[in-house]
Amino acid sequence: MSRINRPAALNRTLIGASGLLLLAAGGLTVAAHYGRLSWVDQDRRLVPGTAAPPAWVLWAAAACAIVLGLLCLRWLFAQLFRMPRSVSWQLADEPSAGATVLESSTAADPVVADIESYTGVRSASAWLAGARWAPELHLVVTAEPNADVVHLREEILGHAVTRLRQALEVEVIPVTLELRFADEKRADEKRAGARRVDKKRVDGKRSARKRVARVHRPPR
Repeated sequence: MSRINRPAALNRTLIGASGLLLLAAGGLTVAAHYGRLSWVDQDRRLVPGTAAPPAWVLWAAAACAIVLGLLCLRWLFAQLFRMPRSVSWQLADEPSAGATVLESSTAADPVVADIESYTGVRSASAWLAGARWAPELHLVVTAEPNADVVHLREEILGHAVTRLRQALEVEVIPVTLELRFADEKRADEKRAGARRVDKKRVDGKRSARKRVARVHRPPR
C-alpha cells in the first residue's frame, strides 16, 4: 500500500479493529449466556443494585467519551486531507552554492497544464510528495466519457511525466493515477445553462441598444 493513501489505511485499520472488538464482545456474550465462562456467574445481575456508581466510574466514562470523540475527529480530518501538503525542496546540494528552494506544488503545476491540454481531459490535479531525489507523483484526472483511456495513459506517462522527470533531473518517478469520468448529463446541463445565460446577456444588450436608440432618436 502506498504511503500516500493514509486515509484508506486508517479506515481499514479502524474498521478491522472495530470488527474484531464487536466479534469478541459478541462471542463473550454468547459464551456467558450459555455458561461457558467460568469467571462469569450466569445468574448474576449485569448492574448490581440501583445505587449511583462511584465517582471514578463517571470520570472514566467521560474520559472514554472524550477519547472516542477525538478519534472520530481525527478520522474526519483524515478524509478531508487525502493528498499531502506541499513541501519545500532545496535544489542546491552544497551550502556554498546558495539556497534554492522549490515548492513541490510549483513543480506539479506544469504537469497539470500538460495533462489538461490533452484531448479528452476535462480537468486534472497533481501532487508531488517525498524527498527531492525520490519524488512521488499522484494524479487525479477527470476525462470525458468517450476518452481513449489507453492513449491518455500513454500520453501522460510518455509526455507529462517524462518532462517532469527531466525537469527534476531524476531517473524514475513513481506515479499513481486516479482516472475519473465526467458525468455527461451534468456537463450537458452546465453547457445548456451557460447558453441560456449568454442568450440573456445578448438579449439584454439588444434591449439596451433599442432603448438608447429610442432616447436619441431626433424629433420629427
